Amino acid sequence: MEITVKELAKVIGAEVVGNADAVIRDFAKIEEAGEGAITFLANPKYTHHIYGTGATAVLVRRDFEPEHPVATTLLKVDDPYATLADLLNYVQSLRPRPRGVEQPVHVGEGTVIPDDAYVGAFAYIGRGVKIGRDVQIYPQSYIGDGVEIGAGTVIRAGVRIYEGCKIGARCVIHSGAVIGADGFGFAPRPDGYEKIPQTGIVVLEDDVEIGANTTVDRATFGATRVGRGTKLDNLIQVAHNVTIGSNNVFAAQTGIAGSTQIGDWNSVGGQCGFAGHITVGSRNQFGAQSGIPNSVGDGRRLIGYPAIDARQFAKNQVYIKRLEALFNKK
Repeated sequence: MEITVKELAKVIGAEVVGNADAVIRDFAKIEEAGEGAITFLANPKYTHHIYGTGATAVLVRRDFEPEHPVATTLLKVDDPYATLADLLNYVQSLRPRPRGVEQPVHVGEGTVIPDDAYVGAFAYIGRGVKIGRDVQIYPQSYIGDGVEIGAGTVIRAGVRIYEGCKIGARCVIHSGAVIGADGFGFAPRPDGYEKIPQTGIVVLEDDVEIGANTTVDRATFGATRVGRGTKLDNLIQVAHNVTIGSNNVFAAQTGIAGSTQIGDWNSVGGQCGFAGHITVGSRNQFGAQSGIPNSVGDGRRLIGYPAIDARQFAKNQVYIKRLEALFNKK
């Protein structure tokens, strides 16, 4: 990448304060950036770095006014963090995407690979797979029979997508993810456990991202569904017949037990656990390591096990710290 601040400002709609002719070549953290780098300031606790940063340019909020002189050029925008995402996507779009089918690759009967798609070496693509335009399937991935993959989706190396699953457009599935493995269904018998066949599928709607080594199990019947725009971090388990709505974010090592339904725009911290057969509403925030054993409505901020209101949790922690003094009191 090599672009002037002036040209960059036009792309992102920024107001320039400083040298508009300076050249940007790279991205960096504000405390580590050097000449030719662009960085951003979104969190106020990092403000002190702007006065000593070596960055050529810094994305800041439009209302930002430095309290001391700055040597860097400021690019004022409405939301520096969101603008950084737009900028990184813009730069990514300028990079050439791989095309063509490398060898060796197995392509099953009835599968057609579009001319603008990419399939990496040692990939296995089953029978009757539907692949959209501009799809990228990286090496050593497995795509089972009858899978559907929407346009612009990226399947990273070593992904496993079992038969019949449906992947929407512009999804990203990272290495090691398994989509459509059997749900954990076993019927107890006097002599052990009898496996219940898992005959359903997984549906990932458009713009879903699945992190590395995350697993989404197929339904017993019907579909396990992840809604449009939802993002799952690494090492997450989504059990059979779970339904997740749109634009949720789940941090790493979260587990969602079977048949749970989750609404839209929820924010879930790492290592949270959702019990099975519950309903979770929309626009909730769950702190890290929360346990959610029961259904939850809308607009809650919860943490702990069992998850309770975040304010009450903070008060309880204060009380717990005082317990020893209370019991020792004579």
